[in-house]
Amino acid sequence: MGRPNHMPLGTTLSDATLIERSWRDPEDFALLFDRHAGHIHRYVARRLGDDTADDVVSETFLAAFRQRRDYDTARPEALPWLYGIATNFIRRHQRAETHRYKAYSKMGVLFDADDAAAEQALERASAHAVRRPLTQALASLKARDRDVLLLVAWADLTYEEVANALSIPVGTVRSRLNRARAIVRNVLGSTDPTTEQTS
Repeated sequence: MGRPNHMPLGTTLSDATLIERSWRDPEDFALLFDRHAGHIHRYVARRLGDDTADDVVSETFLAAFRQRRDYDTARPEALPWLYGIATNFIRRHQRAETHRYKAYSKMGVLFDADDAAAEQALERASAHAVRRPLTQALASLKARDRDVLLLVAWADLTYEEVANALSIPVGTVRSRLNRARAIVRNVLGSTDPTTEQTS
């Protein structure tokens, strides 16, 4: 038996509404987890691997739950905010991430072979031909530039969403992305993984 202040289960609420409702009824936050945990997990797994991704996703949503009263409810979509929190946890694993890219570069791969989502991302970057140089380029980027590049390329965030996620100005997003793209283009020639689209 539902409480009178709850809408029917089938009603779609914005992320902001769910967060605001969770201020009174914390269990409503679970709906936000159900809605976005898969996106966050795929993104983190691409950067750190599946085992670490499980921990980072748990930490991300625990931190988001604790910070939910600070969320700007004028922003209906919380996914950029969640990516920002996840990125902060990814930074704690920066050394492991760089090591992962260097190891994959030596092997000529970027992701686990059975990861279908990762294979789609590879298609964006012209798949097999650029795997080794792309991983070398990613390993060589400063962490903050890599964060911006991958939030655009793999999380499909806009510049404004990246700025919101990382709490930096849009101009800083543009300069970091331009710097990262220049390094990637230098390694890959004209290929830019942030502008290639899958069919």
